[in-house]
Amino acid sequence: MKNSVLIIGYVWLETTSAAGSRMLQLIELFKEQGWKITFVSPAQKTENSIDLNSLNIDEVSIELNNASFDGFIHELNPTIVLFDRFMMEEQFGWRVAENCPNALRILDTEDLHFLRKTRHQQLKKGQEFTNEVLLKSDDAKREIAAILRCDLSLIISTFEVDLLKAVFKIDEKLLCHLPFLLNKIDENQQEKWQLFNEREHFVFIGNFFHKPNVDAVLTLKNEIWSAIRKQLPKAEIHIYGAYANQQVNQLHNKKEGFLIKGFAEDADEVVRNAKVVLAPIRFGAGIKGKLTEAMICGTPSITTSIGAEGMHDNLAWNGFVEDSFTQFSGKAIQLYTDKVLWKKSQQKGVKIINQIYDKEKIGAPFIKIIKELQENLESHRTQNFLGSLLQHKTMQATKYMSKWIEEKNKPSL
Repeated sequence: MKNSVLIIGYVWLETTSAAGSRMLQLIELFKEQGWKITFVSPAQKTENSIDLNSLNIDEVSIELNNASFDGFIHELNPTIVLFDRFMMEEQFGWRVAENCPNALRILDTEDLHFLRKTRHQQLKKGQEFTNEVLLKSDDAKREIAAILRCDLSLIISTFEVDLLKAVFKIDEKLLCHLPFLLNKIDENQQEKWQLFNEREHFVFIGNFFHKPNVDAVLTLKNEIWSAIRKQLPKAEIHIYGAYANQQVNQLHNKKEGFLIKGFAEDADEVVRNAKVVLAPIRFGAGIKGKLTEAMICGTPSITTSIGAEGMHDNLAWNGFVEDSFTQFSGKAIQLYTDKVLWKKSQQKGVKIINQIYDKEKIGAPFIKIIKELQENLESHRTQNFLGSLLQHKTMQATKYMSKWIEEKNKPSL
């Protein structure tokens, strides 16, 4: 059967974020199967939005809390609906279930939002992060409910798969570990990399709509950079990223070698020319695109345990993982000045990408899971009792809230 895929996007796709790059990887995988793809979103486009029509993908703007979507999806009649983050499943999942009950419903979590948000809240409070705090989180209840209502949820890191199974008791049949789908790094690509002596400076890159990136840059400035600069007075750190706010821009200090560069037209080139990537991530979830990008560009990195979480299995990191800022600074100096250590770290990154993120190896099993679910969808849904419970009319608060908003928004006669 030739599938038609409807992707309901939280935002229009941009390459300025790891989430955008991840969705493009999924789209490419679907296109390789010859599947028809339609991308819709209720969001406003930005100057960085990708022209999906140029990729032979239909794009349609949709409205929240509006019955016009019902007619649209009924006519489109997709065989697969992919929700981009749980918020889209909350908004449109019940409409999909009513109008296309036989469509396979897949949730791409991107990362577990409740995990990132709860870590941030605990950090701001100065309190310990625990599984008990997660279990009490209203955000966790919302996202877990969306996972249960879907036929399959794509989980990007091994840590998050383990968390869902062990702490939230989610049936593994509802989960698919699907990290970034990347090309292997071959010898030809490695030969094109800039050499140790041809590179200079440290780099950080990230979209500043994403709060962990803002926090990481503040941490670099306030906790880490002065110790590095003291030992390496000619070194600079270049901070790149779209949507930098005043809080980030005001950190620019040429005298200290702390340079806010703004949006990078070619992020790969920026990372390829740098000697070391620094990413002191104090809260977050999922896979960090800046760190896989560093490996692809042959650039060693230093990050925290949360930064590297669920990204490298039992393989050695392509640099260092440090939670102590004093140790972080020391390791940064060591990696920046030791050519032998730097080369060894670079090769560790190659191994991580080629063993964990090889799209040829992980793409085919995912497509196989989709086809098997489609063949046994009724049985799969019967076994997912909690999911069918949450679809029951007595549990659909989001549906009736949406209908109420829709009625409220209608013009009065």
